[in-house]
Amino acid sequence: MSTANELFYPIPELPRTAAGIHMPDMHALLERGFGTRFTLLDAKTGQALYCAPQQLAVDWDARIELCREVARIGTAEFLDDEDPLVVLALPLICRDQSVCVAVATFVARALAQQEDLSRAAGLLGVKTEEALRWAAGQTPWSPLTLKRVGELALAEWNSKLRITRLEEETQKLSTHLATTYEEISLLHRLTHNLRISRSDEDLGRIALKWLQEVLPAESLAIRFFSLGKEGEQFTHQTRTSPVLLTAGTALDPARLGAVLDHVEQTAGHQPLVVNPPVTDRPEWPFSEVRQLIGVPLSEGDNLFGWLVALNHIDGGQFGTVEASLLGSVGAILGIHSGNIELYRQQSELLAGVVRALTSAIDAKDPYTRGHSDRVARIAVRLAQEMGFDAKAFNTIYLSGLLHDIGKIGINDSVLRKPGKLSESEYEHIKQHVEIGHRILVDLKKLDDVLPVVLHHHESWDGQGYPRRLASEGIPQQARIVAVADAFDAMGSDRPYRQGLPDEKIDEIFRSGAGKQWDPEVVAAFFHARDDLREIVSRPAEELQSALDSASGAVS
Repeated sequence: MSTANELFYPIPELPRTAAGIHMPDMHALLERGFGTRFTLLDAKTGQALYCAPQQLAVDWDARIELCREVARIGTAEFLDDEDPLVVLALPLICRDQSVCVAVATFVARALAQQEDLSRAAGLLGVKTEEALRWAAGQTPWSPLTLKRVGELALAEWNSKLRITRLEEETQKLSTHLATTYEEISLLHRLTHNLRISRSDEDLGRIALKWLQEVLPAESLAIRFFSLGKEGEQFTHQTRTSPVLLTAGTALDPARLGAVLDHVEQTAGHQPLVVNPPVTDRPEWPFSEVRQLIGVPLSEGDNLFGWLVALNHIDGGQFGTVEASLLGSVGAILGIHSGNIELYRQQSELLAGVVRALTSAIDAKDPYTRGHSDRVARIAVRLAQEMGFDAKAFNTIYLSGLLHDIGKIGINDSVLRKPGKLSESEYEHIKQHVEIGHRILVDLKKLDDVLPVVLHHHESWDGQGYPRRLASEGIPQQARIVAVADAFDAMGSDRPYRQGLPDEKIDEIFRSGAGKQWDPEVVAAFFHARDDLREIVSRPAEELQSALDSASGAVS
């Protein structure tokens, strides 16, 4: 029997740098987005810089011209699309301006039994049996999702590259400004505050405070543009109106706003420096502004706001030193804003994935529509009763939403059967926990959800499935979702029976505490009983924002 390494690429020693790039950084980026490594090709020479062992040994030599075209276009593209296999290519610009094309093969849909992959395998230059064996172990991706994730990965890589270039430029600047330690210290301190958890407004306030110490300007201001419209739904707190930050002897807000409008209209996306004699002319509209520097807060083509310095303290003129420092600060703020916006887009994408998955569950079994949302809300209330923190609420809510996702893989005839299941049908439906685990396992942001999806049907006495775990051996959050799941299932109407009355449900939980369910969770259930009745009676759409917030929190 062939080994995995004989079927696919041999695992090479991983170089740390190639073609002007830091290889581990590139692999980490792609694995975080796609859950797999990509093969890396030099777009100019066609040389394989790295062959991913998880990938099929595709004939890349036959596709090098396509790779060069992808490098020229500069966007995520599909090299091949032969149902059900697609080959995605991402052009990654390297620090030396060369282009490395990352390529990987994906399965675009679930395989049918006895599927014939001979045509697709032939197109890729691999044996049919090898393609079948490889494809059977892959998680399907829709081409649209692949393209979007690829575009986000390219944006993140380009941001990293721009940050690297900015750091290099900052290092060069330090050699010319050796006597101005405060200025270099400012840039250093700002870059060390580039944490995604810090808002761009917070970093802007820090920048203004430190700029006051080193820049000979009477007034400093930052205006951040809005990122969304009022009334739109977002997974994260998103700025929906402009924000003005000031330091020093600020102008009247209306006049300062007019100055910023003038800078934006005059400069476009370029820095602007204005000194006498320009400000002495009659047509200059701001008599209180004698000197001015304005720099954009931008990342690529995206403009997030403006940073301005007004009026030299000593009455002199602003020159290249001040403009360079302000430009560097503006670039750092712009890149930080760009990274926050990219993070927000990734959160929106994850929220969309979760919404799509929960909708798929409801579409699969319309008789239990809304069950996942109710289980999620019930589980959060139980966790609150048990003293969990807010971060755990997010994970538990998502776990409740996705706990039955594996039912997508269960036969409709079994899932919707109105009567009692046969033994074989019951064994089949029990597989949904492992199917759900396989569906979600490559979504790294949902790692904390996986134990709940897999183990929410374990029993306190060890008689559950799939691993027959018992008592404390069952993940605690899975024990909470198990009670929430049982409560909603017992109380909900089905085609073959009416929902059980509250008294009967309470009796079942009392007798099952310490046998089927964790007694601590059952105790929390009875303490929160009134709230839980209200939860199951409220429409799911009232809490759609909770889904968005929970999805954003794990991004």
